[in-house]
Amino acid sequence: MKNTQNMPLARVNATQEAIENIAFGAAAWPPKAMGAMACCAHEAAGTAVCGSRRRRVWDLEHACYCPLVGVGVPLDVLRKLTVKALPHCAGVSDYDIHATAVSECNHRSKLAELLQVELDTRYARDVQRFKGAKTTEAVGDLWVQALRSGEVAGAYWAALTHPACDAVLQDGIGKDLHMFQHQAGAGARLEMARFQALAEEHAVLGRELGRVQERMTRVMAEKAEEIAAMQADLMRTRAQGVAKDAQIAYLRQDMEALQAAVDGWEERERLQRRLQDVQIRNQGLEAQNADLRRRLAAAERSALSVVPASAPVNMAPVAVGAAVDAETLQHKVVLCVGGRSGSVANYRDVVERTGARFAHHDGGLEDNVAALDATMAAADMVICQTGCISHNAYWRVKDHCKRTGKRCLFVENPSTSSLERGLAQIATPAAAIK
Repeated sequence: MKNTQNMPLARVNATQEAIENIAFGAAAWPPKAMGAMACCAHEAAGTAVCGSRRRRVWDLEHACYCPLVGVGVPLDVLRKLTVKALPHCAGVSDYDIHATAVSECNHRSKLAELLQVELDTRYARDVQRFKGAKTTEAVGDLWVQALRSGEVAGAYWAALTHPACDAVLQDGIGKDLHMFQHQAGAGARLEMARFQALAEEHAVLGRELGRVQERMTRVMAEKAEEIAAMQADLMRTRAQGVAKDAQIAYLRQDMEALQAAVDGWEERERLQRRLQDVQIRNQGLEAQNADLRRRLAAAERSALSVVPASAPVNMAPVAVGAAVDAETLQHKVVLCVGGRSGSVANYRDVVERTGARFAHHDGGLEDNVAALDATMAAADMVICQTGCISHNAYWRVKDHCKRTGKRCLFVENPSTSSLERGLAQIATPAAAIK
């Protein structure tokens, strides 16, 4: 009888699953269908234990040795024990080891004693559990429970060596174990078929896994190259940043050194800031001044549009201020405001013939109107040619002469002859007309 402890892994698994699902479950092997075991339990009912001494290996029947050695002791352990007791058995086949052990169990030999110690040690828990059975029927019940659970090796040893195990129970246990091994073999064959199917499925999945791993390896390699390129770009960017930071630091040091070398640098910076503030303020004032000029020009145009309607078209020249004699023009500054640009030289000649000094302002056509006030302040008398002057300049001349009491002659026709007549009128004491 073969040792199930040394079966291939698939057969061991098949044996266990056959125990649970096929052969000896509670539904598959009820107590009344136990065969010889049921008879044994029936005949041994109420049989009391004759003694308390457990039997030894050599005390058992010869028919018990083959299943006991094959099921109870793993083959590798059995070989070690056999070689230890019988050194000449080293190198023999597994069957010869099994046959030798069965033969040595017939009497109290060294190998039988080693097997006794090994079985008691290995199945001490089962032996202890069977000690609680006081009758043959109780021993049979424990055996049936072990048979249903599939844990038969330890239960077989504990039941055979129990003091309450008689010949009938021993025979029934042997028959049950025999059928158990047959069912385990059938389960092993079924499990082998399942194992083969699983092996084929495993091969398919292994090939698919290999393809997936190959694809993932390529993807990881591509990603690794991308990461390496990005890291290289990052390192270059960091190096450029470090170089720029260093350059900025050097330039800042140079600037600080130059600032320290220049005297009054802080004062210059302060003045520069003040200059910027003044420029900003000046821009605001210029904008305000331009707005005021626009408003003044609009007011002057509105006022001039009323003046011609109240005055005669051919009005006589008017002089503002006190009358002067002929010597009044000597070494005086006569300002001529307006007139034609081509006649300025003639105006100069007429004025200078009287002994006066000539000054001219075009009345805002090209010259700056803002400079007219300063020019009038430097003149002793003013001749304003109203036909060639802006409204702004006209009102400036009139207002200035009234405020200062300065002599002023308004001439409508901007010709040289009109200028001569105006000067002659100024030179005549009775020519001043208000």
